Amino acid sequence: MCIGVPARVIEKDEFTALVDVLGSKMRVGIIFVPEVIPGEYVLIHAGQAMTIVDEEYAKQSMEEWRKIADAKGFD
Repeated sequence: MCIGVPARVIEKDEFTALVDVLGSKMRVGIIFVPEVIPGEYVLIHAGQAMTIVDEEYAKQSMEEWRKIADAKGFD
C-alpha cells in the first residue's frame, strides 16, 4: 500500500520543488509532474511528487493527516 501526503508547491526548479507539508518545508522530485507550478498541490510519496491534486482534495486530506498527528501527539 502506498500513502501519499499532500503538499503545496512553493517554488520549482528543473527537477525538484520546494513544498510545504503540513508546515514543514522540504525538497521533492518532480519528474512525474514536470508541469506543476507554484501554488498547486501534489501528493508526495517516497520523496517524489506523484500527481497534482486540486486544492479542495489537498485541504481535506491535510485535515485528516492533522487529526492523525494530533491523536498520536506529534507537533
